[in-house]
Amino acid sequence: MFKKEKGMSLVEAMMAITIFSIGMIGFSMLFLNSWRTNSFALEMGRTSMAVSQGMGKMVNYIRGTRQADNGSYPVKSANDNDLVLYSDYDNDGDTERLHFYKSGSSVFLGVTDPSGTIPKSYQTGDQQVATIANSIVNLSTEPIFYYYGKDFAGDEVASPALATPASVSEIRLVKIHLKINIDPYHAPDNIELQSFVEMRNLNDYDRLK
Repeated sequence: MFKKEKGMSLVEAMMAITIFSIGMIGFSMLFLNSWRTNSFALEMGRTSMAVSQGMGKMVNYIRGTRQADNGSYPVKSANDNDLVLYSDYDNDGDTERLHFYKSGSSVFLGVTDPSGTIPKSYQTGDQQVATIANSIVNLSTEPIFYYYGKDFAGDEVASPALATPASVSEIRLVKIHLKINIDPYHAPDNIELQSFVEMRNLNDYDRLK
């Protein structure tokens, strides 16, 4: 006598398909979430690297601050998100006027060459403008520039930053502080970069006092 094999019922088959589908949806969501997270982290890494390189350029230009070719003081103006100084931008021996400023979520550099006439002069406004950094999310209460005098010893509490607009004759050190995020809605994921840079040539002005 043959034994009758019991097969899967339609209800059981439907249940199995439903469970499988739910599992696939869950796996797909997990995969997509992981992909988005990894993609965000990768893009943040690329952006922070680009901003770091831009900050390195700013540091070099600020470190080389020097007297303008028309005899003006090395620093023209110094505000929270706007700094104007004189430095040899392209290593050609001439001293350009450099204008660093934040607008929206980007930091820009405006460059103005001295005139070829004698005496030298600088035209009003920036002749060339280049982007230094993107995806900058500093709040309105978080300046990108902080300024310190010759007595600063590394303690920002004991020697707080100069009030802005800073008296240009007092500035000897600049702190650059940038917060980066390609998606402002990922506030906890902000990357912060900061650097202190000494204006080396301004030490000459201390010796003359």
